[in-house]
Amino acid sequence: MILALLTFALAAQDPPAEWIEPATGHRVIRLSREPGTASFYFHQNGYAGDKLVVSNRRGLATIHLKTREIEQIMEGRASQVVVGRKTRFAFYLRDNSIFATHVDTKQTREITKLPEGFRPGSGLAVNAEETLLAGSFVEKSAPPAPLVQPSGRGGTLETRWAARLPMRLYTVNIKTGGIKTLHPSTDWLNHVQFSPTDPNLIMFCHEGPWHKVDRIWTIRTDGTGLEKIHTRTMEMEIAGHEFFSADGRLIWYDLQTPKSKVFWLAGHNMATKEKIRYSVQREHWSVHFHASPDGRLFAGDGGGPQSVAAPGNGQWIYLFTPRNGALEAERLVDLSKHDYSLEPNVTFTPDGKWIVFRSNMHGPTHVYAVETGKQGS
Repeated sequence: MILALLTFALAAQDPPAEWIEPATGHRVIRLSREPGTASFYFHQNGYAGDKLVVSNRRGLATIHLKTREIEQIMEGRASQVVVGRKTRFAFYLRDNSIFATHVDTKQTREITKLPEGFRPGSGLAVNAEETLLAGSFVEKSAPPAPLVQPSGRGGTLETRWAARLPMRLYTVNIKTGGIKTLHPSTDWLNHVQFSPTDPNLIMFCHEGPWHKVDRIWTIRTDGTGLEKIHTRTMEMEIAGHEFFSADGRLIWYDLQTPKSKVFWLAGHNMATKEKIRYSVQREHWSVHFHASPDGRLFAGDGGGPQSVAAPGNGQWIYLFTPRNGALEAERLVDLSKHDYSLEPNVTFTPDGKWIVFRSNMHGPTHVYAVETGKQGS
């Protein structure tokens, strides 16, 4: 018994470095070597060309996507990390200040110290010109309340939403450190994102129980042009986990009409306001979706046994091809041994050839990548 436990513990500490997924024929590699390494939330860009920024127990590190070389670039706790594709700086919050660290030189500077009493909510987002950062914060006058990302389980989401704390969006000038605030609200302002092409367009959500909120909104950085992207049309309809397409033309989001019954990946054309819907089978529903850089494919990370699509959803990394108004699914990686309390958060690499995700399927958390094409095909 002791020998068996020791063998299991050693195996859990040393996951395979590479394998061909038996059920699918796709190649999977482990990008990280240190247990506790994780990629970021699905809409937080971690890529700077040939490098992926990840968090580990020591701080932030880069993984070279071609050589797999790993280099520590920052020591210490960092939160709300986002990476600039052009300038190759990682922006993050630490000790109530916003910092920038270059992914190649490790050059680090403090951009600004946040005002006393400033309680960050969601962020950071970096704009297309990499001149502004954005996020949300709870105003100083608000009473203490848990500022947590929603888990979708238990009463945390409902309690935080019902608190109606005064919040605002904010922007930070990366060069000068100047902070401007906009859009005062008692809605829970979360999931702040910049358009990847329009430097003055912010997307954010009204967080809370999804069937009680009109979630997805956009606004200009000067506080004008507030626009609701999706309006619920029926009882218990939900929409969320919104993200921009790489070209900024579309906002994509998970849509259920109603909750846990009928599933779609929905899109909103920013120019024409046209709505797009791709039907998703229950077994293929995913906590998060992501679009390939060329917009032709999507990825999904499946869902755990307590998900909104359970029972019946699959626990896989999926590759989706839009066809005849539906998403045609291909299974890539078996996540039946993954604990979904850690969300995999799929993202495509900049060349579109790999899908990166984080997983504890072998015990400790690591960063993995699966090839979208099969070996020999």
